[in-house]
Amino acid sequence: MDSQSQAIEFTKKYFTTIASITASTMLARTLINECLPSELRSLVSSSKAKLFSRFSTEHTIIIQQTEGLTPNELYDAASTYLRTKISLRMKRLRASKSEDNNNIIVSLDDGEGLADIFQGAEYKWKLVSEEKESPRGGAIKIKWYELSFHNKYKEITLNAYFPHILERSKDIKAADKRLKLYMNQYDSWSCIDLNHPATLETLALEAELKQTIIEDLARFVKRKQYYKKIGKAWKRGYLLFGPPGTGKSSLVAAIANYLRFDIYDLDLKEVTSNTRLKRLLVAMKNKSVLVIEDIDCSIDLQNRDEEGEDKKKPNKDDVTLSGLLNFIDGLWSTSGEERIIVLTTNYKDRLDPALLRPGRMDMHIQMGYCGPNSFKVLASNYHDIDEHPLFEEIEELLKEVQVTPAEVAEELLRSDDVDICLACLIQLLNRKKEEVQGNEESAEDSHDNKEKDGDDKQIDEEKQQVGAKTGVSD
Repeated sequence: MDSQSQAIEFTKKYFTTIASITASTMLARTLINECLPSELRSLVSSSKAKLFSRFSTEHTIIIQQTEGLTPNELYDAASTYLRTKISLRMKRLRASKSEDNNNIIVSLDDGEGLADIFQGAEYKWKLVSEEKESPRGGAIKIKWYELSFHNKYKEITLNAYFPHILERSKDIKAADKRLKLYMNQYDSWSCIDLNHPATLETLALEAELKQTIIEDLARFVKRKQYYKKIGKAWKRGYLLFGPPGTGKSSLVAAIANYLRFDIYDLDLKEVTSNTRLKRLLVAMKNKSVLVIEDIDCSIDLQNRDEEGEDKKKPNKDDVTLSGLLNFIDGLWSTSGEERIIVLTTNYKDRLDPALLRPGRMDMHIQMGYCGPNSFKVLASNYHDIDEHPLFEEIEELLKEVQVTPAEVAEELLRSDDVDICLACLIQLLNRKKEEVQGNEESAEDSHDNKEKDGDDKQIDEEKQQVGAKTGVSD
């Protein structure tokens, strides 16, 4: 047999053998799937995976977006770090841009991967996502990174590469620190950039109160070791109370801008149970401000001193006052550090005293009506003036009437001409003064009428008594 015939015969035998092996494999797989119980199928599958892993030199680490209830700091750091490694030659990327930043941020899209080299080791990253059904309906997207590398680089990866990623991400964030505003949705947080321009310097507060707040915040951020020493969670509670329009929300934004903390705006109406509340609160990052606005209207946190048959008993799945207090200063309060907790209300007297005591709400800040100093701050903000001939008249009127900073700001926005704005403000203040005087006069008239009615009644009674004695009547 010549060499060509031998080659043809060998090729035939080769493909016959391959076909036989393939058929046997398919038959074995069919028998396993149809004849073996699910427990044995799982055992066979895992044994096969272990067998192949022994011959594989590749190692894979999964970095999930969250670990249990808390965010995974390594996942967040990897996302920041990998943005600096992206090449525009990659096939699938995600791009975004915010209005306050000229830079376009490019990041990995779901299913895309990239390669990185560190200390001679080659790393392959891949972003993976999966949608799971939420208990409340809808879908929740879960993400994780798959990091693959040669087995011999395990120690370098854990002891050098991961610390390098964490440190590098901190430097990147410090160079471009954009504050975030988070809102709760289902059991998780979503965020946008915080662009609120309020600062403590531009806030319409009386000078003494503003200085007290600044000193308290500055002292808080420097006392990590002190809080640890006394055995307290490193947090601070502020209750902001006062009429609508007095600047409570602006003060929250100013605090965040001063401390460079993100804001977590918690809507309690969207939370269905204490368990879900804990899940949300534990997922917050450090260096953050938790704010619950209009706490008296958010949920039914009734005063526990109230009694009566009509007092509603909470369902076992409701968010309760005790559940909220447990996070503020209970066992769950230590789940994070360097946090500011802010509650706002228009009606302080509606809140349970247990919520207001020191250790929970450490400072009670009354956001009052606009005074002379607050007015000057607003005038400087809106028209860049510190003095004006009409200031004296306005300041005297402010001592007599109650007007919110929001109302004053509205008048200052009416025109670019400062004279027109101040004249309109004086008209507003005079109208309010007339209303006050009218109400006082009405109250006096009502009081006089009541006294007159009382005197007339007394005269009638005396006449009746005299008539009874003399037998004469009207």
